Amino acid sequence: MVLRSTTSEGSVAVRLTEVEAYDGPTDPGSHAYRGQTARNAVMFGPAGFLYVYFTYGMHFCMNVVAGPKGQPSAVLLRAGEVIEGIELARLRRNQPASKKSDRDLARGPARLCVALGIEREGNGTDLLAKNSPIELLDGPGFDGEPATGPRVGLREAADRPWRFWIPDDPTVSPYRPHVPKKRA
Repeated sequence: MVLRSTTSEGSVAVRLTEVEAYDGPTDPGSHAYRGQTARNAVMFGPAGFLYVYFTYGMHFCMNVVAGPKGQPSAVLLRAGEVIEGIELARLRRNQPASKKSDRDLARGPARLCVALGIEREGNGTDLLAKNSPIELLDGPGFDGEPATGPRVGLREAADRPWRFWIPDDPTVSPYRPHVPKKRA
């Protein structure tokens, strides 16, 4: 799939290369595990809407709602390859042009939001509506099968192999398990 965001600055589109699944009330890793709140209400709506949240007091991340209305499941968008608007993505990420830095423009969920210019205002956007400022579109696909493994950085339900990525794609983020903080 391709995600395209259009703002007053222009458009940036990424070919999604890495995602993670979250299954609402049956998944302790999901924001919807303990029920509906003002923050996660979009997850309880119909599929095809964008759930944007602020994390660690400094980053935005985004999910595509995947379940029917009332059944909160979503797919975290973890990484992608910029295929349109690379100059704007570089500007947003304050990155010079190079093969290595272009690989990192949208590598990781927070970087992906920055490259696309997606912040809190994107929460609740209908990704499938005509003329939507953020669109989920069919992409070029790839040959082969996606790889699957544990989700990144979770304390609970980390063993579920619900992270999917395109094997050997350089834009896929490295796997990092959750590391409990040591208390002194």
